[in-house]
Amino acid sequence: MKRTLIFLAMLAGSAFAYERLQGPTELLFCNKEKALNGYTLFGVGNRTFLLDLDGRVVHTWPLGTNPHLLDNGHILDASKDDPSGFQGFTEVDWDGKKVWEYTEKRENYAPHHDWVRIFNKKLNAPTTLYIANKTITDEQAIAAGADPKKGPYRNGQMDAVVEVDMQGNVIWEWCFFDHVVQDVDATKPNYVGHGKTVADHPGRININMPGRPLKRDWLHCNSLDYNAGSGHIVINSVQGELYVVDHDGTFVAGDPKAGIAKAAGAAGDFLYRFGDPARYAQGDPPRILENWDSATSGHKQMGGSHHASWIPAGLPGAGHIMVFNNGQYLYQRTPESSVFEINPFLDASGRDTGKYVNPPDAGYRRETYDHDTHNQPRQISKQVVACCRSVNSHGCFSHIGSSGQRLPNGNTFVCSDTEGHFFEVTDKGELVWEYINPVTRAGPVKVLGDVLPMTNSAFRAFRYAADHPAFKGRDLTPKGTITERVAQGVDVYPKHGPGDRKGKGGGKGGRGGGGGDNRDDRPPRDDQREK
Repeated sequence: MKRTLIFLAMLAGSAFAYERLQGPTELLFCNKEKALNGYTLFGVGNRTFLLDLDGRVVHTWPLGTNPHLLDNGHILDASKDDPSGFQGFTEVDWDGKKVWEYTEKRENYAPHHDWVRIFNKKLNAPTTLYIANKTITDEQAIAAGADPKKGPYRNGQMDAVVEVDMQGNVIWEWCFFDHVVQDVDATKPNYVGHGKTVADHPGRININMPGRPLKRDWLHCNSLDYNAGSGHIVINSVQGELYVVDHDGTFVAGDPKAGIAKAAGAAGDFLYRFGDPARYAQGDPPRILENWDSATSGHKQMGGSHHASWIPAGLPGAGHIMVFNNGQYLYQRTPESSVFEINPFLDASGRDTGKYVNPPDAGYRRETYDHDTHNQPRQISKQVVACCRSVNSHGCFSHIGSSGQRLPNGNTFVCSDTEGHFFEVTDKGELVWEYINPVTRAGPVKVLGDVLPMTNSAFRAFRYAADHPAFKGRDLTPKGTITERVAQGVDVYPKHGPGDRKGKGGGKGGRGGGGGDNRDDRPPRDDQREK
């Protein structure tokens, strides 16, 4: 069923996250009658916080990069305080004791950004999926049809999804490189075919993507999620596309080589992709208009996107995909971020077909904006069935990171990374909870002045209902706010924090991570350009 578009209306006097020179941190507003009764979890500066609705700390864990709360009350997180690149993962229990760890020891794999603990039905056991950049040599690239004229392809990487069991064994893998197509060399097996074009292969990615030759951290994927019902994975690229692939249908229990081979074949091609159909020649790309102070985003839907995830069963929109559209690279005069809800099964008539429909086949609607935003009309996919955004374009914008989450009460919970801004809104666009992360590079502060972006950033944040199984039998007594605890000497923070994500490279065999949110999300300085 098609949902009404959601517009976030900031309440007067309670929204301090835009056009401000100074404002308070921590809890700004709470309507307990309409907010989800539960707890907010986020991690910054190697610490994970669990807050109640009043913004008071009820629990902490001794790590905090991109913490994933497990049903047993454990936290699964990166082994290093930088989502852009790390060696592996650490799991700690409720008391902060390490109970599991995994290190990627293969030379040509660099874990980064996201992972998810799943229950593998074919193994009847928990496993962990994670994103890793996989090294692609110049010889491999040329053999796969990369245009030799644009080479050599030094330091090439393509993202893979790796699955390991609780003993640390690699039991399945899927990689973009196994699903490339090209129209340059007709002698290669992945050629588009005589009389055909890249447009005839939406299930594969063009290795000669216009304007983006293969390089380090080529796609910069930053989120991963698993749908237990369908067995499908959604993986998101910061370039503005998300991809759905089949995990369960390609996994072979007890035979990792067979499963990896199956995932590398036609069964592992994209089941669905959304965001930028010009990448596979089925839509218009962004372009500058004849009057060059105006532009169009064409059919490109997202830019700088993060956190594509499935809406869980039992919630409004179950089975749909939510994604944080950061709003970068869309040629809007006044960019803003939003959270899309996508129904990938809608056709051009608005009918839910129950199977994936290529977005260009579903069509577009023309969306206009208030004159005072100065934004041009855009073509929005008809598969976008809801959009959570601020009325004022300045009200919510994060150029990197961030997350969006559908809550059990039907509300939407949003983390705007750049400003450390968390808020919950109803399906009518009413703001019911708002919070500013107080943890900065210099430690927690009660008031945040005129500072650079990322000073108090938080990569993601999530709200969990009070009856979540992780909280059963736990002591959740409020222990004061973050700044109160620091003033009382309970917590001591190092002189660094969320803004220190550098995405440093280095290491042999491509090891060194995904390149950093701020590596490919902005133009490099002259001294950083690839030679």
